[in-house]
Amino acid sequence: MTSLTTSLRLLTSTLAMSLAMVPARAEGSAPAPALTLELNAAQPSDKGCRLTFLVNNNLGADLSKAAFEIALFNEAGIVDRLTVLDFKDLPAGKTEVTRFDLAGTDCTKVSRVLINSATECAGAGVEPAACMHKLKTDTKTGIAFGV
Repeated sequence: MTSLTTSLRLLTSTLAMSLAMVPARAEGSAPAPALTLELNAAQPSDKGCRLTFLVNNNLGADLSKAAFEIALFNEAGIVDRLTVLDFKDLPAGKTEVTRFDLAGTDCTKVSRVLINSATECAGAGVEPAACMHKLKTDTKTGIAFGV
């Protein structure tokens, strides 16, 4: 019995030492700061084409101004137009839906939307380049969308 007890103690000690050497994982660690733009819908409107975006500001600070120059590509892959979309102010940690009507644009002929640059990116404690460097894009449409 003494041999069994000694063996169990040795096994327990070895296991405890092994677990102590494994680095602890951060439970519930916060995701990396990001500004997420999702092209959620592209629908014909009275004016042309209505683009609907889902915007999520997880940069950790309010944006007092966020605007992006976008390029619209036609079905042949040629740049059809450049325009600026002004998302205005984006509170930290909030998800918003924003729509833009692009006059004279036929949604069925838009094959790609490219974010060319951030023309405005301002907020207390926010680097002006953060809107592009920490930008993540996604699309729920058949239109390619990204940087």
